[in-house]
Amino acid sequence: MAVRHHLIKASPEAVWSVIADGSRYAQWVVGTSESRPKRGHWPDLGAAIEYEVRLGPVRMTNETVVRRCVEGAVLELEAHAGLLGTARIAIELRSWGEQCLVIVDEHPLRGAGGALHNAGLEALIQLRHRAMLARLARLCEARAAGDTRPGTATGEGAVAAGPEAGHA
Repeated sequence: MAVRHHLIKASPEAVWSVIADGSRYAQWVVGTSESRPKRGHWPDLGAAIEYEVRLGPVRMTNETVVRRCVEGAVLELEAHAGLLGTARIAIELRSWGEQCLVIVDEHPLRGAGGALHNAGLEALIQLRHRAMLARLARLCEARAAGDTRPGTATGEGAVAAGPEAGHA
């Protein structure tokens, strides 16, 4: 099971406002682009967002469904990745003084991902989580600082990937 944590210099409410906005999913989830609502109201139980995954010239459309939501504290998702199967992704927010400790726990549920799950795949998931949590931190910390430049929590545009700093 790939579990990773990251201390974000923003309140749990600020972090929740980003993860509870399905239209922002592609800004912090590594490997996705162009997220949009598919059904329901994110992050209500059963709501889904659709997004694109690009691997060079190949583009795949996938979806993520909310399986459990405790507003402001827990968001559990089932990510559908076509032939690779599905994965459970649990995101927990904990107050840590005036900051937020974010804990991500991901493991395959069905399909090839579950059948091929091994230490090598765990290492790749850990790297992905490291980058994902760093992106989430940049968005939330920019919002907390009132930053309105493009690619920030209050500005328009996607966040560019870059060197990840301050990871757990």
